[in-house]
Amino acid sequence: MNKNYQLGLLYLIKLLIDADGIADEKELEALRIIKDRENIPNDVFQEFEAGFRNFNERRVYDTGIELINACSNEEKLRVFATLYRLSEADGRVHVKEIKLLLYSIKTAGLEFDQVVNYARSLPPIF
Repeated sequence: MNKNYQLGLLYLIKLLIDADGIADEKELEALRIIKDRENIPNDVFQEFEAGFRNFNERRVYDTGIELINACSNEEKLRVFATLYRLSEADGRVHVKEIKLLLYSIKTAGLEFDQVVNYARSLPPIF
């Protein structure tokens, strides 16, 4: 996968984790699992960590979407399917998480049903 995919995924994961106002340990563990599954190199992860610390929430979102929109449709689907799986990881899906997902999926030019169907092909995070 390309760097736009990796960084875009990480930025949107950060937003999803923070959407309910609680970044619990299970969500942070899910981030580590996704990093490993997606073979995101440490240098890309460090670039992400350095970047989001200097961004407000809107800039994190805009940057994530900009990076994702530079990806192929297959990569976009994988990003949002992974985010969908992440939204289920803590055992409760918060309304802000769903709103973020729906809005982001629409902004990326995808259909929610496509994402859900693709998500079913991915292994659960936990």
